[in-house]
Amino acid sequence: KVNVEFATVKDRGTVDMRVWERGAGPTLACGTGACATLVSSVLNGLTDRSASIRLKGGDLFIEWSEKDNHVYMTGPAAVVYTGSVQDV
Repeated sequence: KVNVEFATVKDRGTVDMRVWERGAGPTLACGTGACATLVSSVLNGLTDRSASIRLKGGDLFIEWSEKDNHVYMTGPAAVVYTGSVQDV
């Protein structure tokens, strides 16, 4: 019952990441997981403070700013599902 990211550091600016989310199994992406992956990679000396995190759902560019200590995520947004809710 946990969300987990599996990451492979390709070089100081690129990380491949896969996501397993509790209750759902493998998913295409996870923004918070990508941010956490970058921060943990920096803290372990594996990447620079900005890197491309490559996910099945698309690449995200993550930056951990030294100036304000905030983590910034840049990437595409896309509709992957539509649905409706009906009263029962």
